[in-house]
Amino acid sequence: MAALARQLQRLLWTACKKKEREKEGEEEEEDEEEGRGALDGPRSLLTAPRRAQRPHGGAEASCGLRFGASAAQGWRARMEDAHCTWLSLPGLPLGWALFAVLDGHGGARAARFGARHLPDHVLEELGPEPSEPEGVREALRRAFLSADKRLRSLWPRVETGGSTAVALLVSPRFLYLAHCGDSRAVLSRAGAVAFSTEDHRPLRPRERERIHAAGGTIRRRRVEGSLAVSRALGDFAYKEAPGRPPELQLVSAEPEVAALARQAEDEFMLLASDGVWDTMSAAALAGLVASRLRLGLAPELLCAQLLDTCLCKGSLDNMTCILVCFPGAPRPSEEAIRRELALDAALGRRIAELCADAQELPSLNTVFRTLASEDIPGLPPGGGLDCKATVIAEAYSQICQVSEECREKGQNGAGKSTPTHLGSALDMET
Repeated sequence: MAALARQLQRLLWTACKKKEREKEGEEEEEDEEEGRGALDGPRSLLTAPRRAQRPHGGAEASCGLRFGASAAQGWRARMEDAHCTWLSLPGLPLGWALFAVLDGHGGARAARFGARHLPDHVLEELGPEPSEPEGVREALRRAFLSADKRLRSLWPRVETGGSTAVALLVSPRFLYLAHCGDSRAVLSRAGAVAFSTEDHRPLRPRERERIHAAGGTIRRRRVEGSLAVSRALGDFAYKEAPGRPPELQLVSAEPEVAALARQAEDEFMLLASDGVWDTMSAAALAGLVASRLRLGLAPELLCAQLLDTCLCKGSLDNMTCILVCFPGAPRPSEEAIRRELALDAALGRRIAELCADAQELPSLNTVFRTLASEDIPGLPPGGGLDCKATVIAEAYSQICQVSEECREKGQNGAGKSTPTHLGSALDMET
């Protein structure tokens, strides 16, 4: 396992450096467009990503609801994401559930507060007999604002920071999505993306109007040249415009709330922080999730694999995702499982060929780049070769082990290994 971790580390380091170069290029282009330098540099990164995850999940069989969740710190120096999962809600009938992802900035205080206390505010505003759908929509709006008010009363005056949030409230009849900022959700229905949230950015017309009306400015696509999102919990330095209610401040905690009537074709809802959406589109993520569900992966393990894939694709941010599966979710398919096993075997054989044909054992990055340049049929939709990074690293690690054994057995008097032994061993391994 240690060898496998080291091999994965090499792949992730290469992806990270590539992503850093791309981000630097984007910043330089923005500087030229704006005619000024960046106000803040990139946040500090670790020398190696923290890949540890603690995936967890649950199910409510009586209403056909399953969920999985996982989070990874990744390359960031601190973990500022938080999340909460409630398969049942106290005081409400069976079939009501709540899930939320929060992505902190400038610290984790606001995100952790939201994960711990937002459900209480939602329950308080819903009451024992929620009126659907408009009463619930209004209750979610009030819950976000009241949670933000409570957070403000506890917030240290000298401390900055805030958190975006996306919450899914499930009832037997509706799916309610409430979000502020750039944490997103996507609904897959009948094999296609049926709904996705839209980020709250300062340049969106409604957001721009509110910011300007509150006396604020937008520079470099940011509120006051600093904050990249226009709605968030916390960020109280942007909520000081005199004579204006909380929902009309430069930055508002008022969520955008959608009520979607449930249908039999509803498959799953994916909620995630922007570290996930940075690397894949809504359609790509939905396709990847559906393909993994057909392999029979439990939702929590699927979430962990999804975050590993995003990390390999070059995500530099904290990452959190929650997958909520409805009764119409894709079911395990023997044919899909057979194709996946065949793909893994084909990748193993190809890696063995690349190593056997080389004068010296190529690096894992070289192997991965070679595979990426080839037309490999059957790769997971959306995830592509990055989704198979663990399979590739494991196959390569096994070959390295075989190579080392051959080197020890094949040493002659001069201390050199016999090349033919490695090729034979690799043939046997495949």
